[in-house]
Amino acid sequence: MKLRSWRYDLALAHRWTIASGLRPGGSGGKDSYPVVFVELTDEHGTTGIGEAAPAERYRETADNAAAFVEIVNLYQLSFADPAGSMRYVRSLGPGNHAIKGAFDIALLDGAAKLAGKPLYDYLGLGFRENHHISSFSIGIDSPEVIRAKVAEAAAYPVLKLKLGSPNDRENLRALREVAPTKPVRVDANEAWTTKEEALRQIEWLAGDGHIQFVEQPMPAATDPRDLAWLKERSPLPLFADESYLYAGNLPKCVDAFHGVNVKLVKTGGVSTALEALRAARNAGLKTMLGCMIESSVLISAAAHLAELTDYLDIDGSLLTTNDPFEGVSVAGGRVSFAQAPVKVGLCVRERTPGARGGA
Repeated sequence: MKLRSWRYDLALAHRWTIASGLRPGGSGGKDSYPVVFVELTDEHGTTGIGEAAPAERYRETADNAAAFVEIVNLYQLSFADPAGSMRYVRSLGPGNHAIKGAFDIALLDGAAKLAGKPLYDYLGLGFRENHHISSFSIGIDSPEVIRAKVAEAAAYPVLKLKLGSPNDRENLRALREVAPTKPVRVDANEAWTTKEEALRQIEWLAGDGHIQFVEQPMPAATDPRDLAWLKERSPLPLFADESYLYAGNLPKCVDAFHGVNVKLVKTGGVSTALEALRAARNAGLKTMLGCMIESSVLISAAAHLAELTDYLDIDGSLLTTNDPFEGVSVAGGRVSFAQAPVKVGLCVRERTPGARGGA
């Protein structure tokens, strides 16, 4: 097996800010987001592509991801045995879930290509065209910019609004000036520190009449009894994000949330995201697939799992201006592989073959 890896800076169409960036020591907003790609090629020329979008929230960086690539023994990797290959990769110490996920995605891409199938069929899931809708995310900003962002997103039937700033009420009001009745999902990113504060905020949101649910209202480290207290009283469904990293977190989420948001960079790839989704569904929780700021590699990989979800929020590539790959389409919120440039594996292709580097 041969390996190529490279870093790439995804440029954002708008400065991106969430609640964690506003806290003391936070990074503020971002104008670009670094990712790391890995490309595996076997002796027959079959290739598999993967992507890591490391998140500071989980103490992972592009530097750490690039360093991890250097310790992987390529003789331990095979498209013929992606599960065994990943057992080896995951044995290389704790953490580094995003870059381990990149290897998982690349191995499954190659395996599905060898089988002559798109990944969703290789996994036995299938994919229904004209069925899956993704929300479009609006980051924290001034009311003026919120209005402009919502206007730009007019083609998207569902919005996701980031909260957790002093201007939350003004920002929701600004959104409603442009989109009065459009369904909105709210993501607090752990912003509300007490159960009483969280309940007050959720009750305010419920008064809007068109809020679908609230993601991660309180910190993941919150006492489970407080989370259960909030779930019992909440007038809106609550979804775990930072509280649900992988299937092993399920016990602490069942009594605290109505659903979970699964992200490939948190779980460590498609294989573990599949486990996390199935575990949550078996426990009676609603499921959503989410994303970070990502290229079409990670977004396409997530889309192959769409049949296991109730909701999708896989718009990360839409928020960028220099996506180096093309794959699944999320135009207008409709998730589709119908026009994908490749019909096997991840169904992705590099826009400029051989180009490496960031913007």
